[in-house]
Amino acid sequence: MGKPVDPPGPEGVESVDLKSALEERYLAYALSTIMHRALPDARDGLKPVHRRILYGMRLLRLDPTATFKKCAKIVGDVMGSFHPHGDQAIYDALVRLAQDFAQRYPLVDGQGNFGNIDGDNAAAYRYTEARMTSVAQLLLDGIDEDAVDFRPNYDGNDSEPSVLPAAFPNLLANGSQGIAVGMATSIPPHNAAELCDAALYLIQNPQATPDQLLTFVPGPDFPTGGVIVEPRASIAEAYRTGRGSFRTRAKWEKEDTGRGTWVVVVTEIPYLVTKGALIEKIAELLQDKKLPLVADVRDESAEDIRIVFEPRNRSIDPGLMMETLFKLTALESRISLNLNVLTGGIAPRVLNLAEALREWLHHRRDVLLRRSRFRLAQIEKRLEILRGLLIVYLDLDRVIKIIREEDEPKAELMRVFELTEVQANAILDTRLRSLRKLEEMELKRELDSLTAEKDQIEGLLGSEDKQWKTVAWDIRQVRKTFGPETAIGKRRTQFADAPETTELDMNEAMIEREPVTVVVSKKGWIRALKGHVQDLGSLAWKGDDSLKVSFFTETTAKVLVICDNGKVFTLDASKLPGGRGFGDPIRLSIDLEESADFIAAFPYKAGVSLLFASSDGRGFIAPADDIIANTRKGKQVMNLDDGLKCVFALPVSGDHLAVIGENRKLICFPLSEVPEMGRGKGVRLQKYKDGGIADAKSFTLAEGLTWLSSDGRTYTVAKPELDEWLGSRAEAGRLPPKGFPKNNRFVG
Repeated sequence: MGKPVDPPGPEGVESVDLKSALEERYLAYALSTIMHRALPDARDGLKPVHRRILYGMRLLRLDPTATFKKCAKIVGDVMGSFHPHGDQAIYDALVRLAQDFAQRYPLVDGQGNFGNIDGDNAAAYRYTEARMTSVAQLLLDGIDEDAVDFRPNYDGNDSEPSVLPAAFPNLLANGSQGIAVGMATSIPPHNAAELCDAALYLIQNPQATPDQLLTFVPGPDFPTGGVIVEPRASIAEAYRTGRGSFRTRAKWEKEDTGRGTWVVVVTEIPYLVTKGALIEKIAELLQDKKLPLVADVRDESAEDIRIVFEPRNRSIDPGLMMETLFKLTALESRISLNLNVLTGGIAPRVLNLAEALREWLHHRRDVLLRRSRFRLAQIEKRLEILRGLLIVYLDLDRVIKIIREEDEPKAELMRVFELTEVQANAILDTRLRSLRKLEEMELKRELDSLTAEKDQIEGLLGSEDKQWKTVAWDIRQVRKTFGPETAIGKRRTQFADAPETTELDMNEAMIEREPVTVVVSKKGWIRALKGHVQDLGSLAWKGDDSLKVSFFTETTAKVLVICDNGKVFTLDASKLPGGRGFGDPIRLSIDLEESADFIAAFPYKAGVSLLFASSDGRGFIAPADDIIANTRKGKQVMNLDDGLKCVFALPVSGDHLAVIGENRKLICFPLSEVPEMGRGKGVRLQKYKDGGIADAKSFTLAEGLTWLSSDGRTYTVAKPELDEWLGSRAEAGRLPPKGFPKNNRFVG
């Protein structure tokens, strides 16, 4: 064994506090991640890797009209010159820029396998080829005209742009996702034409708020389409603060398959959802019997998405089936908004919608000023040369003689013709074959043209109003290219209101929708016969019981039962006893006081209203939607004083109400005089000296008042003949027309 090595001595060793060393190094790492990796620049919406890829492709002259080049070549050049990181990281970024399901406006035009929405990876970079799209060209427009600052690349042998000129609103149009240290960014894609409209409005109204810009930008526009069901107020708040989320659903439609059967077809899925993983998850839920309404799922997608869901049976409501899928699968997902970006290329900050657009607009103005100054410098240089050429044009022979005979022709030309060094060099650099082009008219025409252009540019540089008008003109050109009438510019994501978020009762959802006839006896026994039965003459009754009311409905419907204590109870038609026996007493299904009795039953229909009346002649109209009871205890709808009862509740329609009292007085008045409320005592319908209300009926005045006599005959009193009974609510009325039933009922 060798001799142990002694530790080094104290000379040259520096003591460092571990805490401060860790803080310093971690801060450096965090800043590097934030600045150079994870967060996009607010001006061009790009992270450094994407900016380097596009600039590298420009150096390779991969314009939209150029031939494709291997991605291996692009990745190699970018890695060697600008991005000294892993080749796979660069290729992954390049692939994402080419995926039309990931990018709303792809920046790379790919040829070969660049992956798909199923989640399959792209082919290796030695197999795929790429070039830039017209959108990428817009981002780079003017980069050779000193439009942006350049900085040294990682080894100092080359330079790269610190930001791109960005003639396209890329930050919001394509969005961005990134996780830095202690912060993250998540920007969904938007519609470019809408962003351009908002930017133009912002130029005209610099103090515009995010709420005002919502007129132009209603929400994100995802490349995969889908439907945004986020409330408008929530969307407004997200754009106002720069933080929020958007509830997004798949787009679906019901497709009939004949003989009463149907399937649901999903044609668009939410953004960032991988179709393969989605189908896998749904199949897993089916296997675990967690989707009782769905029988099968099939992926019939080709170029377009087509996911087919078969229902367990054809009576299931397709909307309800989709609600279960939205609740349990990624067919509904939340797309977050966290507009955390680098402002000015330096400071990370969360911007609102107006601030994000302002950053882009001010950058566009800076680019315009820089390009204008660059062009001005070029014009100045050319004008200097043109003036020199015009001076020597008049004596070309002497110029040639000086060049031939003088040892120092430049100095002599400068002395004789009073030229600058630049002018003298230009003359000396002129080829002999170009001398024939030195026509005075051509030179003067070019001089005048450039002078006019110079004046125009100087006018632009001196007027902020002209600068913004030029920026606006450029934005209008972009809007024209990506307008809603173009294939790429048309909005893909729609907006809709989500249905009420109620807990789904799976047992209820599994009920097959079948027609039934509900029968209620006078003693309060209820049953449901299969089908819509017209003739009830053969029904058996318990003891001396008999029919009180019957009506047609469906197993999926609800039945409203009204009792004389003013309470309303709700029964499920599917849970009613069958029609083989006498049925069951209603009291078994509800908690009804011994002293109370039921007076009416109706099938519940949305939007219908019922007239409630008490024995003292007071009443009101209650919407059926407001009186549904969710428990066995029912819902108190009519408030009653001691000794009073609710005598009837009947559906109302038309424009007038006819009321008859036990004193056989009839009054007709407009239905609008009866208030609508969800609960209460009501108002006086008719005035009585003694007795109370006997019956009431709503009708349309133009059609007249009808009633049914005891022998089954229908009587009608036309509008002109009703004048003497027409009055106002709470009047006493008159004796009814001849032929009115003796029992004071509209049905004798």
